[in-house]
Amino acid sequence: MKNLCINACLLAFLVILVAFPPKIDAQTCKPSGGIRGRKPPPGQCNTENDSDCCVQGKFYTTYKCSPPVSSQTKATLTLNSFQKGGDGGGPSECDHKYHSDDTPVVALSTGWYKGGDRCHNFIKINGNGRSVKAMVVDECDSTMGCDEEHDYQPPCPNNIVDASKAVWKALGVSEDNWGDLDISWSDA
Repeated sequence: MKNLCINACLLAFLVILVAFPPKIDAQTCKPSGGIRGRKPPPGQCNTENDSDCCVQGKFYTTYKCSPPVSSQTKATLTLNSFQKGGDGGGPSECDHKYHSDDTPVVALSTGWYKGGDRCHNFIKINGNGRSVKAMVVDECDSTMGCDEEHDYQPPCPNNIVDASKAVWKALGVSEDNWGDLDISWSDA
């Protein structure tokens, strides 16, 4: 009788486990911390392409990770200038060079940038019913910001593909709608 009860309990447990599998959080990326904004010195935060400047005392969430990459990774496409004097700040992380707005290049959030492992690799971006290949040349830093090195802009969210004007043009988005677009991307 004792063995029958144990077997019945075990069977019930397995049925429940199959019917209601445990939620696995591997698909999420949780914040790794945060920073408080500092007011930029006058004229030090480039607001080209509607870029944000840090706000004194505002809390900004930071991320060391990004959502997992799949064949159709969901992301937000943002606009960035990789040219000298553009809102991208200094030269690109991958090659320490500036890149023309007419070249399809992107910066990826920290987790997707993978410490530079994707440098000079192409990704395929799908959005607005079109697709385009763009080369990864920079990191959109999700771990730091509000300082001179980051042009006094806040940390990037963890799901950003920051793209040159050439990418937006190739996707056929009208210029008055450039800024934020839901896209999917994959390694090309």
